[in-house]
Amino acid sequence: MKATTILMDEHRVIERVLGAVEVAAHRLEAGASMRPGFFIDAAEFIQGFADGCHHRKEEGVLFKVMVEHGVPTEGGPIGVMLMEHEQGRAYTRAMREAAQRLEGGDEAARAAVAQSALGYAALLRQHIAKEDNVLFPLAEQVIPTAQQAGLLEAYEQVEHEETGEGVHERYLGLAQRLEAEARG
Repeated sequence: MKATTILMDEHRVIERVLGAVEVAAHRLEAGASMRPGFFIDAAEFIQGFADGCHHRKEEGVLFKVMVEHGVPTEGGPIGVMLMEHEQGRAYTRAMREAAQRLEGGDEAARAAVAQSALGYAALLRQHIAKEDNVLFPLAEQVIPTAQQAGLLEAYEQVEHEETGEGVHERYLGLAQRLEAEARG
């Protein structure tokens, strides 16, 4: 299996959560009742799975190996991806903070929750498309096939040492719960 295949499979999970977040944010915008904790849980998924596991694999493993094989960090796709990861972190913090205010009774925070959630979803959808269609094919071109096993081992280390045993599975369960709640 290619190292990029694992990342693309994780993209599909992230996209499922993005869909749930979009549905929930649109409900919130329309004035419907939506549990503020949904958005706090979504932020937990984003910070733990999308950022804590997935982006760690990209930033700590894949991007470093790509740089070793001549892909520049600045002025190319890696620099753009790193910048977008930071933008995603900012949206996630804003969504969590606004959801906590809403949970505390600040109805004015509804718009901020929806805006941050939809901003994050839009950013990530185009970000994922760039990675799937530009960055990952480039990685497959520049990283020798003989190094793929090493990447896979490094990904395993990220999953089990960095995030802890069973955490990946817990986030997959959280993704399913978020989807079910958004479907209502």
